[in-house]
Amino acid sequence: MHQGELVGLLGPSGCGKTTLLRLIAGFEKPTNGRILINNREVANRHNLVPPEKRGIGMVFQDYALFPHLDTWSNACFGLRRGQDKNRVEWLLELLGLSDLKLRYPHELSGGQRQRLALARALAPGTSIVVLDEPFSNLDVDVRLKLRSELAAVLKTCSTSAILVTHDPDEALAICDRVAVMSDGDIHQCSSPPELVNKPATSFVGRFVLQRNVIPIEISGNNIHTPFGTLFNPLSNMKFTPNELMLDDQCLELIPSPDGDAIIEGCEFQGQNWVLRVSYATYKFRIYCPLELTLRPGDKCCIRYKDNKKGLLFPGSVSCSLNIKST
Repeated sequence: MHQGELVGLLGPSGCGKTTLLRLIAGFEKPTNGRILINNREVANRHNLVPPEKRGIGMVFQDYALFPHLDTWSNACFGLRRGQDKNRVEWLLELLGLSDLKLRYPHELSGGQRQRLALARALAPGTSIVVLDEPFSNLDVDVRLKLRSELAAVLKTCSTSAILVTHDPDEALAICDRVAVMSDGDIHQCSSPPELVNKPATSFVGRFVLQRNVIPIEISGNNIHTPFGTLFNPLSNMKFTPNELMLDDQCLELIPSPDGDAIIEGCEFQGQNWVLRVSYATYKFRIYCPLELTLRPGDKCCIRYKDNKKGLLFPGSVSCSLNIKST
């Protein structure tokens, strides 16, 4: 990690994000491998440097503030004996808490408690802070305000951070890099533009970008898909693709009582609908104009829009979606 960098750790519930964070912070011992911080080994399956000796601050999902301590005492809690408290004064000013020093946690709003938890993590002068879904318990307006402030605060403090979240929009909006995790594996760690434009796996496309993935079969110059045969642009492929990834504007719906697809739900998105569609065992999200009258329970056919492109996986190779003429 670079100084002042904010790295997002993104993945579905149960994929191992919080466990990884606890391993980094020192609350868990790895059963295999080792953990290095600034080229210093802090953990392996035999030895464990305790959390207080790692120089890492942690911000918990539930804040973990001490209810019997006021704002000032909570912010100073992690300081070593005799350590200068001017940094605490500066942090409380930076985070808008300088007028609330004598208030107790129950007298603070959710946003103020989250700021106080961040001030406590940064007060000892830690070079790394780990944050475990810090905004999940906040109202939408407060969450948006705090997450927009986080990166600026970290850079002002020259502190790097790892932010755990299951919200792709949050990770892409504020992080310098995002690591996408599933079942304990990192699928990709890239900048937000790289994730959007060049997802490494179909899981990244499905989870981060909410894109549609369909099964395919390659036969010579043909790509056989459920919605027609496409031309295969590849030769001498290292891997044989078996999935085609599409964004939600690459498909269109044609109302038909004989259609094989069924509308399961509608979401209003201002300028259009996003329809949740089932086809065999697959689920899709498809943009539709507001004038289209499809509603839950209606049947329809799915076809490709002209002159759109998808990505073939494995390989993340671009593919035209024009149906091959016979």
